[in-house]
Amino acid sequence: MTLPHFFTTLHSPLGELTLVATEIGLRAVLWPQDQDRVVLPESMVVSQSEPVLSLAATQIGEYFAGERETFNLPLDLHGTDFQKATWKALAEIPYGATWTYRQQAEHIGRPNAVRAVGAANGRNPVSIVLPCHRVIGADGSLTGFAGGLEAKQHLLVLEGALEAAEN
Repeated sequence: MTLPHFFTTLHSPLGELTLVATEIGLRAVLWPQDQDRVVLPESMVVSQSEPVLSLAATQIGEYFAGERETFNLPLDLHGTDFQKATWKALAEIPYGATWTYRQQAEHIGRPNAVRAVGAANGRNPVSIVLPCHRVIGADGSLTGFAGGLEAKQHLLVLEGALEAAEN
């Protein structure tokens, strides 16, 4: 039986985010353009009072305000063991730092799984909270991100990992 899923929306500097949770924990942080990235039940309940959603909204708001560098949220991750290991490793990338996909693959003990790590990061259901935006290409380039490359750049500038682009 599928647990009830609750959702709310959160206004952020990068647009409206949809937060999804179960009684176990946060299930998804969805960007406006990536509603199909995470498989969720068709029936979900809107909630302003579900505790995990309230906590997630507060912590993400603090992050965007520059008041939070790490998250302390229960998570309800659904994926393969490899995906979960890849996602959990994201939380170990320090605020303001970046890793390459190779560094992440080596960190989880799978040095030859660089492409698989990239694919798993692309399915990360809780971006920002598990900071896949901190993973960059081997040449230092910004690569795929569910929120788009401008959002990835914004998050890295916010954290001080990138200099703001001069206009």
